[in-house]
Amino acid sequence: MYPNRSSLLFVIFLVASLTINAQNSVRTVIAEKGDGIFSILRKQGMDPIKHYGHFVALNKDNLRDSIQLYEGRKYILPPFVEESVEVLDTIQKKSTERKIVAKEAEHSIFGRKYAAVPNMSKALDGAVYYLISGHGGPDPGAIENYEGKIIAEDEYAYDITLRLARELMSQGAKVYIIIRDPNDGIRDERILEIDRDEVTYPALEIPLNQLARLKQRTDAVNALYAENRGKYQRLIVTHVDSRSSGQNIDVFFYHHEHSKNGKRFAENIHTTFQNKYQKYQPHREYSGTFEDRTNLYVIKNTHPAMVYIEIGNIKNTKDQRRILDPDNRQALAKWISEGVLLDYQTRNKVP
Repeated sequence: MYPNRSSLLFVIFLVASLTINAQNSVRTVIAEKGDGIFSILRKQGMDPIKHYGHFVALNKDNLRDSIQLYEGRKYILPPFVEESVEVLDTIQKKSTERKIVAKEAEHSIFGRKYAAVPNMSKALDGAVYYLISGHGGPDPGAIENYEGKIIAEDEYAYDITLRLARELMSQGAKVYIIIRDPNDGIRDERILEIDRDEVTYPALEIPLNQLARLKQRTDAVNALYAENRGKYQRLIVTHVDSRSSGQNIDVFFYHHEHSKNGKRFAENIHTTFQNKYQKYQPHREYSGTFEDRTNLYVIKNTHPAMVYIEIGNIKNTKDQRRILDPDNRQALAKWISEGVLLDYQTRNKVP
């Protein structure tokens, strides 16, 4: 026997009321030692990728460097409603207006945990991006001893690059990851194990000779650029710097001196970082710069308008916090992606 109309209306009202109450109730959690935003969200059964930005917005006045938790402090959790059990088969069958979740594309390059890339929007539909993480293969780049283990530039630049690629893809962009590792994926550990199995797109062994390495990745980008001729195309190169251990640096950006679009691209990402610091760290001046630097091989020889990003000093203790913490790496990727989006959305306003 099917329930009558009044019974159905009562059940619908009850479910709606419970949903509203669940959404309006404020949930909090105390940060424990070692907690980051990703780990604290996972402990609460929440998808950290989906809820990261909302968590930061809710707790912006209670975060160190706009992204780190204080041990022992209380944090507000984003609204979260668990999938409800099916109340009535009849209601479920007749609920044809239920919201349909966008399909997720699978990309194994991100690893099993992050392989599903959500379709968040089409904001970057039509844009093509080439992402190069510095060094790789036989060249680990800058290295440093950290708590008895060796950390290497190429592993952290690669992890940030993968996170950035996933952000851009979720906004509808076509993304080519030029330096690729077949089995690393996005990693949430602080110490990223060093390996030498990275390849250059599509699957070329990275040579030992430095000039040959740079030429190989440059050729890969330029060949793809020719294939996508006529489209909006940009290149993003990510490195970790190595300077004196006492030198704390902010994220800074290079572009080709003769590229108007490259300068604008770097400036838009730089502006995004300035705005983030003003919002989350109003008492701390952001000293990162953007400037031309054409003596670098990849900047000089690649065809797309591009930005070359240095994300920190691997030898500096404060910068290591930015680089090693997976939450910070995600934040860096997110901020870069927002600058990329700003550049694309204002592309037609170039004089």
